[in-house]
Amino acid sequence: MNPLDADMIATVGQIFHPVIPEKIGVAVSGGGDSMAMLHLASAWADTAGVEIYVVTVDHGLRAEAALEAQLVAKVAADLGHSHDTLHWKNWDGSGNLQDSARQARYELISEWAESRGISQVALGHTVDDVAETFVMRLAREAGVDGLAAMKARRLIDGVTFVRPILRIERDTLRDFLLRHGHQWVDDPSNDDLKFERVRVRRAMQALDALGIGRDTLATVAHNLASAREALAWQTFMMARNVVHAEGGCIVIDRKIFRTFHDEIARRLLIHALKWVSTSRYGPRRATANRVLNAIRQAKVFTLHGCHVGGNEDKIRIFREYDAVKDHIVHSSAIWDNRWKLVGPAVPGACLRALGTEGLRQCRNWRETNLAAQVLMATPALWRGEVLIAAPLAGQPRDWKVELIHTEDDFFSSLMTH
Repeated sequence: MNPLDADMIATVGQIFHPVIPEKIGVAVSGGGDSMAMLHLASAWADTAGVEIYVVTVDHGLRAEAALEAQLVAKVAADLGHSHDTLHWKNWDGSGNLQDSARQARYELISEWAESRGISQVALGHTVDDVAETFVMRLAREAGVDGLAAMKARRLIDGVTFVRPILRIERDTLRDFLLRHGHQWVDDPSNDDLKFERVRVRRAMQALDALGIGRDTLATVAHNLASAREALAWQTFMMARNVVHAEGGCIVIDRKIFRTFHDEIARRLLIHALKWVSTSRYGPRRATANRVLNAIRQAKVFTLHGCHVGGNEDKIRIFREYDAVKDHIVHSSAIWDNRWKLVGPAVPGACLRALGTEGLRQCRNWRETNLAAQVLMATPALWRGEVLIAAPLAGQPRDWKVELIHTEDDFFSSLMTH
């Protein structure tokens, strides 16, 4: 082992300090970056006493993917680690394929990790990925968050995804693999110009001649990541003074909100919309700016499955009834990805939105101090067309509903998203 290898092994292990887990997951596609990471992580784990579990996601989009997963399984076995292949089968052909595949990958790996008691999973993103993503986002006129380097640690669905080789170059990793005779597979799509990232890689060769190469772009992205953290902290601190949750709504002091800098106000607004709608993504910057202007003029706005309204003193962001009116789940299931029912079991009952008809049956709903529009989009227990319970509307008191993401989660996630 040469000094460079030792440095890379130490770099991979460093991300798991100071409290080293007993076991970690390593996501490996079979490509050079993730295969190098697997070998480096394995070398570190041998000395740290950490158990490694390897996982590969086969999206079912290429016939070669199954063979690549088999190669990863063989390498993992040779290193003494277990391996699982997860299969994505739910794409309906709509939307952005690459984005859908990425989200599915995180969901599948999160479920896999939780089932094995794994709290941290390593991903194989490199310096090159940071630089390429920066250029792609630049073409979309992204702001600080879009241009900032991807985070070294990120919590998704209860699992922490870490990027141990985020500061290591792709060429360095390939040299490591070649030096030790390790196998990897080159995805043919990496040379297909129909993919934006491939076109960006070609364009970066021209930028390099201007002194704007990979390392420069990555450095700028990491500088912007520091700025992103500062803005997130400022938004968190200001939100603590003006925001509270009520009946699943986000309530904001309008007078103080009007004094916020546009960047802070927009961040808080987007985060509130994501929290209420449980969406991974917020509205685009231009759309958020239009809503900010509407809020400052005390206008009502509907966006992102949410209603933005209130009165002269308060801004209320709550679920739009039309966004949930057709959502029906078993009474023991999570409704709208955010509510769970607590109370006696009722055979044949389901959870769906209270709506106008349900609200009429709640004689005391005005005593809740929640507006009719708010209550209509809250969960109620129904058996057929018979309303059994509407906890947030005070009908009756034997049941209650609880948010699975609390007000504290709202504030803490301002710092982690």
